[in-house]
Amino acid sequence: MRAIAQNKPGLKVLAAGAALQLFLGIIYVWSVFVKPVSDAYGWEASDVKLTSSFMLSCFVLGILFGGRLQVKAGLSRMVLSGGVMLAAAMLSTSLIPASAPAFAIYVTYGVIGGLGVGAAYNAIITSAQRWFPKNRGFATGVSVFAFGFSTVVFAPLVEWMVGRFGLQMTLMLLAAVFLCAPLALFSLIKPPAENAAVAGGPAPGQDARQYETREAIKTPAFYFITLSLMFGTATFFILNPSFKSMAVERGLSDTIGTVVVMLTGVANALGRLTAPLLSDKFGREPADIAVLSLTAVAAVLLCFVQGAAFMAAIALAAFCYGGYSGIYPVLTGDYFGMKNIGSNYGAVMVGFALSALTFPMIFGLIGNETVKFVTLAALAAVGAVLVALLKTTGKKR
Repeated sequence: MRAIAQNKPGLKVLAAGAALQLFLGIIYVWSVFVKPVSDAYGWEASDVKLTSSFMLSCFVLGILFGGRLQVKAGLSRMVLSGGVMLAAAMLSTSLIPASAPAFAIYVTYGVIGGLGVGAAYNAIITSAQRWFPKNRGFATGVSVFAFGFSTVVFAPLVEWMVGRFGLQMTLMLLAAVFLCAPLALFSLIKPPAENAAVAGGPAPGQDARQYETREAIKTPAFYFITLSLMFGTATFFILNPSFKSMAVERGLSDTIGTVVVMLTGVANALGRLTAPLLSDKFGREPADIAVLSLTAVAAVLLCFVQGAAFMAAIALAAFCYGGYSGIYPVLTGDYFGMKNIGSNYGAVMVGFALSALTFPMIFGLIGNETVKFVTLAALAAVGAVLVALLKTTGKKR
């Protein structure tokens, strides 16, 4: 920890990145927008909820393409570009005419916003890991913690703003604020110079093979990592657009439903910080297997719990989801190296995108909640098995 504390330039970069991640994390506040958008446009709530799937899928595409572009454009420019795209997404959403179909919001908020968030998110995490090569779990955890904590800040704020100013004006105001943040901080997000001192010095194995993405995707390890991420995140993606409505259905008031949304933000953020820190101490694979197993437990509990127990199960699912966000970037670096971490992590996140886009549609066809959550538990368990198999491939670092 002394080496971390002495790395003042790295801590400055990490703090700036965390501040930006707090804004970018509004991607997870969509459940608060669902009812106002549905009421304003007369769209079915189920159609409005799909915006979240489009945004999360494009978030992954932003990570993938942003990871490749950051090599030429630089980390600072990717952060600026991503932040501007998110602000543009909010502004364009506020201008959607009343007669427009729901597809319009998929394009504005979902596609444009998702691509922008992904590009900026990837650049910030890449920068954090490079400044702290021996403590990448710590650096990644701090960065993605802020991303998850965004829900705690913006869920009540957005709900209050919509009630006070209306949907369109709220989106315009948010667009203005979300434009100012990257303009103020983007220049601070940069990698260390080649001769700069970083926390703890070079990471062990940095001279080992550094995989390009086209090489990484030919290895068994890539598919174990990607599929386990895909199966593990399914539970959260089924729950995410419906936190508030499910809380009401399980015996909680509308006000407590908003608290549930905030609670998931706290749990999500804590998972993002705790899991990668534990992975620094106990290993990436054991930490990942533990998180996947807890996801299965949460899914089983959701078959029958009510009231406060429902809140606890939801919090556990959100904690685990946050854990994936903290573990998988460093797990990718462990197996494929840091040189191309941006594009390699983007490729791994294809599993995340497939989960976000396909599972809500598939599980939407399952009417029985018990069957739905038992199946989700089974998927998480399969993910744990895949990570156990991952250890048999041997680390390439």
